[in-house]
Amino acid sequence: MAASFDVAVIGGGLVGAATGWGLARLGQRVAVLDEGDDAYRASRGNFALVWVQSKGLGLPAYAQWTRSSSDRWSELASALREESGIDVAFSRPGGFTLCLSEVQLTARAEQMKRLHNSLPPQALPYEILDHTATAKLLPQIGPEVVGSVFCPLDGHVNSLRLLRALHAGLQHHGAQYVPNFTVTNVAPRQGGFTIESAGRHIEAGKVVLAAGLGNARLAPLLGLNAPVRPLRGQILVTEKLAPFLHHPVVNVRQTDEGGVMLSGSQEEVGFDDGTTLPVGAAIAQRAVKMFPLLRDVNIVRSWSALRVMSPDGFPIYQQSAQHPGAFVLTCHSGVTLAAAHALTLAPHIAAGKLPDEVAPFTADRFDVSQAA
Repeated sequence: MAASFDVAVIGGGLVGAATGWGLARLGQRVAVLDEGDDAYRASRGNFALVWVQSKGLGLPAYAQWTRSSSDRWSELASALREESGIDVAFSRPGGFTLCLSEVQLTARAEQMKRLHNSLPPQALPYEILDHTATAKLLPQIGPEVVGSVFCPLDGHVNSLRLLRALHAGLQHHGAQYVPNFTVTNVAPRQGGFTIESAGRHIEAGKVVLAAGLGNARLAPLLGLNAPVRPLRGQILVTEKLAPFLHHPVVNVRQTDEGGVMLSGSQEEVGFDDGTTLPVGAAIAQRAVKMFPLLRDVNIVRSWSALRVMSPDGFPIYQQSAQHPGAFVLTCHSGVTLAAAHALTLAPHIAAGKLPDEVAPFTADRFDVSQAA
C-alpha cells in the first residue's frame, strides 16, 4: 500500500523545501519528493540575495509581493535558527546597484522612477547616488563607478545554510524527505492524488509542483501550465578576504565566511549548465572595475546553474481548476521569496485556496486568446 500524506511537495530545492516546511509546521503530514543531485537544481547556484529594488517593473504586484517577503525574512531566519540551530546569516543592511557609465545610471534611475510611481507611497524607498556619495558607503569602489542605486530593503543570506536549515526544519516537524524520487506521473484519485516514480507510489490529499524546470512537464498532467525555460547564470567565488564589503551589490557580494561571490551572466543556452572561460573573464573584469582590490585575488571556485524563467520573468502560482488541490509554484527568486512561500503561501495551500494577492501570477496571463 502506498504511503499517504496530507500534502506531497514535488521538488526539494528552496521553493519546495520552504513551502514544505511552512506546511509541516502547521501540522500537515508532508512528503517532499526530490529528484536528487542529478536535477537541474537552481538552489545550488543562486546568488543568495534577498532583493527588492529592481523587482516588479511591468507587474507592480510582484514588487509588492517581493517587499512583503523581504519584510518577513527576519521571522523566517529566527524560526529556522530556533528549530535547527543553524544561523542562515541573514542581514538587511541595504543593497546597491553600481553603474559604470552615465548612460547606465540614467537608465537605472528612470527604471526606478517608473517602478516607484507604480506602487503605493513608501513601498519602494531608494536613492540615486553619485560617485562621491556611493564611496562614502562603499569606500573600496573604483573610479569607473559613476554612481549607484541604493535601497535600504535589500539584503542577503548564506543560501547553502538556508537549504540545510529548511531540511532540518522539515525533519523537526516530522515531514518525510524522499530522495531519488523522479516523478513519472501524477494522477488524480478519489480524495487526492497518486504520485508515481519507477514503481513506487505515494498518495496525498494535495500536491504542490515545486520542481523548477520540471514543472513544465508535470503541470499539464494536472490541468496546469508552467511554460518555464532555463536561463544560465555563472558564478565565481574568490578566496576568503578580510571584511571590506558590508552591503550586497547586485553582482558582487562578500559572504559571511569572507569569500566574494561574483555573478552577472544571463545566457540562453538551453539545458547546458557548464561554465565558460569568456563569460567568467567578463564577470571578473566587471567586478575589478567596481572594486579594484579584487584584481590580484584568487578565484577558487566557479559553477553555473539554470534559472527557472517564465516568459515574462515573474512567478507562476496557481491552483488547478480541473483538479482542485493541485498547485504549481515556480519562480526564479527562491531565496528572496522563501519567506513568502513558507509563511504566506503555505497556510493558504493548507486551507485549499491561494491568497488574492497572488492572483496576478497565474499562467492565464500567457493565454493569448484570453488576453485578446
